[in-house]
Amino acid sequence: YLIHGGRTPNNEISSSLYLLTTDSRGCNRKLTLRCKEKDLVGEVPGARYGHTMSMVKSHGKTACVLFGGRSYMPAGERTTESWNTVVDCPPQVFLIDLEFDCSSTHTLPELSEGQSFHLAFAREDSVYFLGGHSITSDSRPPRLFRLRVELLQGSPLLSCETLHNGISISSAIITRTGPSHRYIILGGYQSDSQKRMECSTVILDETGIQIEPLETPQWTQDIVQSRTWFGGSSG
Repeated sequence: YLIHGGRTPNNEISSSLYLLTTDSRGCNRKLTLRCKEKDLVGEVPGARYGHTMSMVKSHGKTACVLFGGRSYMPAGERTTESWNTVVDCPPQVFLIDLEFDCSSTHTLPELSEGQSFHLAFAREDSVYFLGGHSITSDSRPPRLFRLRVELLQGSPLLSCETLHNGISISSAIITRTGPSHRYIILGGYQSDSQKRMECSTVILDETGIQIEPLETPQWTQDIVQSRTWFGGSSG
């Protein structure tokens, strides 16, 4: 399990990357949780929150894809009034090789605007980025991108495709429902003042991605009347 970045209650934003693993050695098979901080080299992603990390597989190799997020305005652009102002990170894709602890950054023309609190779904060599919030336009456009990563000998090859069956959503929860690439989208926001009360099913297969409506549960009044989903917000 990988953990990167995050924002603390003291408004500190981290750039650390941690690898969590489990170990069940020994005669009693006791499960031990181990945590190791990874020191990356190369073009390292800066401190951020509200981003996603996904694992891709290609040509027998694996890599981590990091995209999006939000951070403080660069130090050279801050003023006294905007010292704690947050902005969307540049729309760059970071590719992290966890075997050699190296990172590279990639810019694609389709990803022209920063986005945060989006959703990401990965299967084999592809990652799908869905929704998200943009500070620049203060909007949640129904964006859906497919990023394909080919881990070739030497330099990787990245390509991006804009799809047109996205939904307007941010800060939602995604849950994988089994061994297949089938997920449930729960909660989230359609706007700053409007929660998304619908649920959706996402299916990844050889043909691409399918997003289908899912029967909505009977929400309790606490959920219906609250402005937040499970204490989460778009920041």
